[in-house]
Amino acid sequence: MFEITAQAAASLNVKSYVIGGFVRDYLLQRGLKKDIDIVAVGSGIELAKAVSGLIKGKPKVQVFKTYGTAMLKYEDIDVEFVGARKESYRADSRNPIVETGTLEDDQNRRDFTINALALSLSKEDFGTLIDPFNGIEDLAKKIIRTPLDPDITYSDDPLRMMRAIRFATQLNFTIEEESLNAITRNKERIKIITGERITEELNKILSAPVPSVGFKLLYDTGLLDIILPELTALKGVEEVEGQTHKDNFYHTLEVVDNISRDTEDVWLRWAALLHDIGKAPTKRFVKKQGWTFHGHEFVGGKMVKKLFERLHMPLNHKMKFVSKMVMLSSRPIVLAQDIVTDSAVRRLVFDAGEDIDSLMTLCEADITTKNPNKFKKYHNNFKLVRQKIVEVEERDHVRNFQPPITGEQIMEIFNLKPSREIGMLKEAIKEAILEGEIPNEYESAYSYMMEKATKMGLTKVNS
Repeated sequence: MFEITAQAAASLNVKSYVIGGFVRDYLLQRGLKKDIDIVAVGSGIELAKAVSGLIKGKPKVQVFKTYGTAMLKYEDIDVEFVGARKESYRADSRNPIVETGTLEDDQNRRDFTINALALSLSKEDFGTLIDPFNGIEDLAKKIIRTPLDPDITYSDDPLRMMRAIRFATQLNFTIEEESLNAITRNKERIKIITGERITEELNKILSAPVPSVGFKLLYDTGLLDIILPELTALKGVEEVEGQTHKDNFYHTLEVVDNISRDTEDVWLRWAALLHDIGKAPTKRFVKKQGWTFHGHEFVGGKMVKKLFERLHMPLNHKMKFVSKMVMLSSRPIVLAQDIVTDSAVRRLVFDAGEDIDSLMTLCEADITTKNPNKFKKYHNNFKLVRQKIVEVEERDHVRNFQPPITGEQIMEIFNLKPSREIGMLKEAIKEAILEGEIPNEYESAYSYMMEKATKMGLTKVNS
């Protein structure tokens, strides 16, 4: 691809460079990225068309005139072409005012020194590294630093504050002190960024091997209090009459790190991040009992929707999944502490449905005790619960429960129109199955229904 670009650039008499994330990751030996940014000191759109003309099959060039960019796909890689440019910003927007510029201008506008590295694609110096800000040194020292004044860099485009923290989390780098302080100074600027863009960065932080690194940086800089105040509300420990509770903020970060070792599902990681958000509004001190958080799971589950709405996150099955995980997050824990009854397990599987395995993964990640004996005991208890789930499900089939007798069948048997009695009979059958009074099968359910119907004064219609 790069040799083809060099040939096309030479035909147009323009200089071209591969720049940004591809160069960074290549030098870090992180594996090749699926997207490449190429800068032309001239028209990026014309270069893209010239490159396409040299490739077998002439891949389609997508042109974005508003941004002066073009994109084509080459062997499963998205290649974006843009003319070198310089940028200026208005105070109320992160969208720049763009002018044609030099390679130096283009590198000056980059967010971090490690993303300003460029490799020449010109025939006379093909492969030469252009590194005006000592990005190579920052790569070696594992430092995130802005090319220019960090206050200007972050104020111009406040999303860069989130990106700095995201890169530090993904790469296990340290944000240079002045850059970190500048994030704190400019934190209020994040308010001009859309929820969609903030969520995109949060998802990348959550997808990192150790997400707590990013969330601690978000907290330390003050960004988290603006973005996710539900989380920062969990911070701190109160003491009344000598009784304290754990710091639920740091506990939450431990849970997120724990679950990240077991799943790459970002929505299950979101559930871990939000599983205790209901504890702040439900926290109470009760004499002779201590600190309580009654109903925090239900309250937290309701808070999930409002949080998703505020950040413009998807209000679909993903939101419902996270809310459901939060609402059910304590159920397996209670089971693991008590004698595990078949009835309790049936109800858990009934409520969790296909998400029961995800719920168990979340609850196991919720074990953060530092007492090795308790840690072992709790995990052993969860193994028993998992075993019981398998046994009960094989026998009773309540996962994604379908009633053995439908409402339509009840209407036909008793010649009923839609009425309260139909719902009462269906609920009675369901409860009898969940309590283990009858097996989850038609014949048993039918006999049970007839007994209940007789008591309700209902009579079977002769068929």
